[in-house]
Formats: sequence, C-alpha cells, structure tokens
Amino acid sequence: MARRPLVVVAGVALLVVLALLSFGVGTKPLAPSTTWDAVFAFDPANSDHLLVRYLRLPRTALAVVVGCCLGVAGAVMQALTRNALADPGILGVNAGAAAAIAAAIAFFGVTNVTGYMWFGLLGAALAGAAVYFLGGMRRGSSPVRLVLAGAALSIVLLALTQVVIVNSEETVFDQFRHWTVGSLQGRGTGVVLPVSLLALVGVGTAFGLAKALNAVVLGEEIGRSLGADPVRVWSLAALVVILTSGAATAAAGPVGFVGLTAPHLARFVAGPDHRWVLPVSMLFSAILVLGADVLGRVVAPPGEVGIGIMVALIGGPFFVYLVRSRKLVQL
Repeated sequence: MARRPLVVVAGVALLVVLALLSFGVGTKPLAPSTTWDAVFAFDPANSDHLLVRYLRLPRTALAVVVGCCLGVAGAVMQALTRNALADPGILGVNAGAAAAIAAAIAFFGVTNVTGYMWFGLLGAALAGAAVYFLGGMRRGSSPVRLVLAGAALSIVLLALTQVVIVNSEETVFDQFRHWTVGSLQGRGTGVVLPVSLLALVGVGTAFGLAKALNAVVLGEEIGRSLGADPVRVWSLAALVVILTSGAATAAAGPVGFVGLTAPHLARFVAGPDHRWVLPVSMLFSAILVLGADVLGRVVAPPGEVGIGIMVALIGGPFFVYLVRSRKLVQL
C-alpha cells in the first residue's frame, strides 16, 4: 500500500503537534516560546520551566507510552484470539491491577500515584500468570481457553474488588474512584521510567512476533504449515498483552476503546500485515491518548477531565461509526 509511509509521516507530525500543545495547556497556559526554552534552554530558576520539565514533559511522555502499550496490546490480542472485537482486558490484567490497587489503598494505606503503579503492576502480573496457567498454555492449549480463563478470573477479581471497596472507609472509595476514571495527572518520572521499560520489552517482543502473527491468524494448521509454532506464538503474544496492558493500566488506570479502536484504524489504512499493523496501531493509539489528555485539560478549566472519560467520549462514537459504516476490517 503506497499510502502507508504517508500515513506514518502524517501521524508522527500530528503527534509532535499534540506534544507541543501538551507542554503549553493546563491550569497555567504557557506560550510556545516558553515551552521551547523549557525543553532546550532549561533555567532551574524559572518556575515555568520547572512546570514543563517536571510535570508536563513526563505527563506527555507517559501519554505516548500508555497509548503505544494499549495499541500494541489491542492488535496482538485481536490476532491472538482471531477476534476483531477483542480487547486487552480479556486476559484479566485490568481486573488484577484494580484488585491490587484497591487492596493497596484499603489495607496498606497507599495514597501516592507511584505506589498505585507498583501495586497495579504486581496485580496485573499475578493475574496474567494465573490466566496463563489456568488456560493450560503450558500443555499447548488453544487461545480460547486462555480467553475463558481470563474472563472467569476477571469476574472473580472484580467481585473481590467491590467487596473491599464497599467494606472500606469512604476515603478508600474516593481514592480508588480517582484511579478508575483513568488519569495522567501527577505522574512523574518515577512512573514514566518503569512503565517505559516494560513497554520496551513488550513492544520489542511484539515486533519480533509480527511475521508469526501473520501466519497463525490464518488458523493453527495453516500457521504450522507456514513454519510458525502456534503454541509458542500464543504464549509470547499473551506475555506481550500482559506486559503492555498491565503497565498501561497500572500507570494510568483502565482506559477503554484505545486497544479496541486503534488496531481497526491501523488495518484500515495499512492492511492486515502485522509488520505494519503494530507500529501504525501504536501511532494511532498514542495520538488518541495524548489528544484525549490535552482536550481533558481545556474542556473544563480550571479542573480537568480524565483520559478514561475523554477517550470514551471520543472513541465510543467513532467506533459506533465504524460499525455502522461497515468499515471494520476483519482479521
């Protein structure tokens, strides 16, 4: 497809524009010249430069990383299940992160964002490992059992989370509610760095699987005849989803529609080849998350709207449009 490079260039340009806007918008608007100087001519005595360097720059970077994670997780999940409507949350990592964070707030008194993230990562990892073993992937089972195990575990974990929240003090509910709406507010380098490391591992593994995903998405037997090992591909694909979706959810809260919508857009403009679907899906999802964060900071000043709400407001109607217009691209 000749339009692939053009789409990538246009997407990168849009992402850069959104990043520049992200540096300048917020409770205290900043001029483009100020944000430019804050990045390239930093003055530690300038309060505006400190605002950009230590708050808005990490927040912008995290929005891009979270978007990339969700885009890759969604594309791999849809290939893993051969279901165009699959969402990264199917494997239970979102429910695992939520349960761990609820426990952290209620039982350990964790109140800071960095603490949420580490408990969320632990919960996502444990939930992913449980799904992996319950789904029988060690014995060469199909992804169907993996998805069923994820759905069952999600129900149990969400029920336990509700029990913890309902039987805790009101402050616990308030803190947990703030995390569940999805937000990038207050995330500093202590959150960005570990999430970026996990994203690098997950995305790198996904790119290494791209060619094999093209084979197994055609079916187990066809994939095997093309030289792919379906069980190995399924196992590594599940690991990718757990790493990327778990990291994104732990850092920013549950953000819906990104992992569902971005891969469809990627297949629509780049075709079914996962060597293109994965990077284009990353690009589109990063644009969606960063754009939602920028809009959330300007629609209700002096406060802001969380990215989970903004993404739902943007992505929900758009996905309905795709369904109604029959533009969903099948795997």
